[in-house]
Amino acid sequence: MMKIETVPLGPLGTNAYLLTNPETGKAVVIDPGMNPGPLLRRVQQLDVEAILLTHAHFDHIGGVEELRKLKGCPVYLHDLEADWLTNPKKNGSLMWPEVGGPVTTDPAEYALDEGMELKFLGETFRVFHTPGHSPGSVSFLCGDVLFSGDVLFKLSVGRTDLTGGSHNDLMDSITNKLFKLNDGVQVYPGHGPRTSIGFEKANNPYVE
Repeated sequence: MMKIETVPLGPLGTNAYLLTNPETGKAVVIDPGMNPGPLLRRVQQLDVEAILLTHAHFDHIGGVEELRKLKGCPVYLHDLEADWLTNPKKNGSLMWPEVGGPVTTDPAEYALDEGMELKFLGETFRVFHTPGHSPGSVSFLCGDVLFSGDVLFKLSVGRTDLTGGSHNDLMDSITNKLFKLNDGVQVYPGHGPRTSIGFEKANNPYVE
């Protein structure tokens, strides 16, 4: 049975998710953000199989290199943001120097795409390409759990005024992909508390 731990990281309180199979000691990390010390301490005794990135904004990738070097695990990212890991301008870290300076990391080992199914921890992670907040944003569905990155939040949605953002694309991603999922699907967003598809369909004021 997969266990989900939320580890808020960095000045923007980015949710890193540590997914573990307690029986095997294997783990997957989604979005290791800035100042990853708490996460790195938590994974010391775990076999981290992969780092999955919902997108490549600096606050979601700040801990990638430290975690990758510590655990020797590959990184998965959508190809539309393949060069964002190496480019501080594209990943946004140059825009807010007061937050921590330029963020760069080596390229991802694997590319994500719509409809891919990844097998980790005895579970299947289905990839949805959900652009709008950024061109390569993806969401991961594992059973009745969705990791939505910065696409969908509790009673809010991702901003679209950064590089490659598009309000129309964001609305399309939410209404035609995420809101087509079962109402009972639990949503674990990139920031803030978790929610559910049904709650957001009924209550989110930003979805047209």
